[in-house]
Parts: sequence; structure tokens; C-alpha cells
Amino acid sequence: MTATLELGALAAESDTAGFGTGWHRVCAVDDLEPAWGEAALLAGRQVALFRTGPREVFAVGHQDPATGAHVMARGILGSKGTRPTIASPLHKEVYDLETGECFTTPGLRLAAFSTRITDGFVEVEL
Repeated sequence: MTATLELGALAAESDTAGFGTGWHRVCAVDDLEPAWGEAALLAGRQVALFRTGPREVFAVGHQDPATGAHVMARGILGSKGTRPTIASPLHKEVYDLETGECFTTPGLRLAAFSTRITDGFVEVEL
């Protein structure tokens, strides 16, 4: 499943936030398969979503910081201690899903976004 939020919906989402900023409703949480990544287009930005628990969803940039390829939704979920991680499917750099910090290559950082579940829908803050 690939979620796409139409531009018309973006303009109507918030009168207080600038275009493309603020919270964006993406999809129903039940549309996301646990332990599997999905890509979404939000305000022209490609985002990778990962459902790691019944009510736990992470959102990061879909673009691999090391190569520039939009592939992170196909990354490998894991953990480093108690920290949830995603490994790039290309060169296997490992990133913290909450902060975007790269554990394996200093200087690389993956965009990380806040998420929430509201009325059964995943929302991402850009």
C-alpha cells in the first residue's frame, strides 16, 4: 500500500500552519502491516512509515541519506538496545527511528518526524 495525501487536502488541514507544515493525516493505522514499511507523499515530501506495535508508528524520510535514493520504506527494522532502528536496504547504514541518528556512519542523519494516532488514523507532523 502506498498512501498519498492530495494537495487539496493539505490546504484544508490547518488554517494556522503554513502549507506543508503541521499535522497530516496519512492512513488508518490498520492499513499499515506490522514490521513492514510503507511510503507516503506528504506536502511533496516522501515519508517512510513503520508500524512496530498495535499503536506505535514511526515516520522517517524515504530518502537514503547515503545514496539519495528513495528506498527507506524497504529498509530492515531492528533495534540497538532499546532503540528501534531502520537499516538502509542499500548499504545497511543503521538509523535510530526516533531521532534519525546514524549509528554506523558518523555525519549521516535520516529525517525523523513525530507521529500520533488520532481516531484510528496515523498523523505525521512535518
